[in-house]
Amino acid sequence: MPQVMMLRGDVELWTRLKPLTESDDTEWVNVARDLDTWPGAREAARLTMRRNGAVPARKLYSPAVLADERDRDALREMAAHGMQIRITAAPLSRGTFFIDRRTMILTSPVTPPPAAHGHRTYTMSATPALVDGAYALFQAAWESATDLAAFLSAERPRIDAQAARVLRALTSGATDETAARELGMSLRTYRRRVAELLVTLNAGSRFQAGVRAGELGLIRG
Repeated sequence: MPQVMMLRGDVELWTRLKPLTESDDTEWVNVARDLDTWPGAREAARLTMRRNGAVPARKLYSPAVLADERDRDALREMAAHGMQIRITAAPLSRGTFFIDRRTMILTSPVTPPPAAHGHRTYTMSATPALVDGAYALFQAAWESATDLAAFLSAERPRIDAQAARVLRALTSGATDETAARELGMSLRTYRRRVAELLVTLNAGSRFQAGVRAGELGLIRG
């Protein structure tokens, strides 16, 4: 295989990955903002858990991955099957994964059509210097990250569905009047709910509330 290869589209990537997902002893290291870094990622994780029980894998995620309760449940299941999962406050601009510390794949954002027909591209490298350098950066982020169980501890603020909607409106940049109208509540009620969120998030301003919410995975980052 060439030491650096561009893979265009999910089918081409999956053709390269599928044989590796069937191995029982392949070590996977994944850095991502969400559970869909590459096509079939969720299903591959389920199949691996069913087949192997304990899985040799480490996964480092942005707090944004915790915004959906179903995703949190999926992460808990992965951890229960032996996957090591940590949450980092450091910004993660793109998905990266390492296979047996010898191969690295970087994912690009999905490009809207017509530029690339909406296909995501991937850069696959087996160049030792590149892989080792990127892996060292991952390791540093991993050491400073928080274990999933600790991140989801009782100390993390809990907000209900309506508060989550207010929080999304608050961080969208909409005016109070627009946000209240879109949420179907009075301006007074909206501002009261915003004030309650500031207390819940221990934030001194609306901006700080948005930052804290992103750090804690309460909204999609």
